[in-house]
Amino acid sequence: MPTFDIVSEVDLQEVRNAVDQANREASTRFDFKGTDATITFSEKELALSASTEDRLRALYQLLEEKMVKRSVSLKTLDPGKIEEASHGSARQKVALKAGITQDVGKQINKAIKEMGLKNVSSSIQGDQVRVTGKQRDDLQQVITKMKEANLDVPLQFTNFRD
Repeated sequence: MPTFDIVSEVDLQEVRNAVDQANREASTRFDFKGTDATITFSEKELALSASTEDRLRALYQLLEEKMVKRSVSLKTLDPGKIEEASHGSARQKVALKAGITQDVGKQINKAIKEMGLKNVSSSIQGDQVRVTGKQRDDLQQVITKMKEANLDVPLQFTNFRD
């Protein structure tokens, strides 16, 4: 029986490249001169800092542009609250969302069941959802429906087997 997995993964190398490009552009752009605008990268989150709140927002926008150019979904970014730092500067933590939580998995299962396709079933397996069906066309309909669904996480479809 044909199956595939619905997962939510982040390509950390592409995120690292986007952060490097954003830092490089922020260091050379005229409107960022003297603002000490930087983005630091760690495995689970990004830390943005700038001399003013306006420059911080512009830096976040620059980061979003670079992420889109690197084909990283903006749904992976979970921006935190802008905090005041010393000497009037501002900082912000941006978490990277990866993996399908139980709630999102239940939403995916519910959407697949609402499609009303016979012989198609789905189950949550850790941080992924396995979809099984008798016909390949039914599974392709599920993929199309999931691409149109407005969920909080980016979805990828892997492990398609006949």
